[in-house]
Amino acid sequence: MGKLLGVVLLALWLAPPALAAVPKTPLQPLLKALATASSKEEAAPLEKRVELLFLNSGSASVDLLMNRASRLLVIGKLDLARTLLRAVTQIAPHYAEGWHQRARLAALTGDDRAAILFLERTIILNPRQFEAYAELGSLLRAYGDDKGALAMYRKAAALDPHYDGVRSALRALVRQVEGQSI
Repeated sequence: MGKLLGVVLLALWLAPPALAAVPKTPLQPLLKALATASSKEEAAPLEKRVELLFLNSGSASVDLLMNRASRLLVIGKLDLARTLLRAVTQIAPHYAEGWHQRARLAALTGDDRAAILFLERTIILNPRQFEAYAELGSLLRAYGDDKGALAMYRKAAALDPHYDGVRSALRALVRQVEGQSI
């Protein structure tokens, strides 16, 4: 625990003094606009705004740790990023994006079992997290659970029909799982 505290304090000390302000846009209208977007181009800026709202934990300390972990992921310092993300989920266990980022890191390092568990936790905490549904769908599909993958892709598509690869995955899985319509 002492090492974890030291890493957290170091990350807070190394982080920039201020984070960019998160817009105070209500989430529900953005999600509605995203679900009804007519094209990928129309959906892209809405996805970014929703992602920013999801990332806002409500805690400056947690946001700072998440920001630092993201930077570490980009430069390939995965062990330190893992430590910071673990700290985030210990400090804020009800913060869905902490679990989501842990899932992404687990998938990146080949720990699919942990990735699936963390994605499930993300979805429980934030049932509007379309990226987590799609990512879970991909993992389930890779392990042969086409029916489970189809359910996850459908949930992702209901929230964001233009999210990366969801439509094509849905078309393929519907034919496989439910058969071709006559």
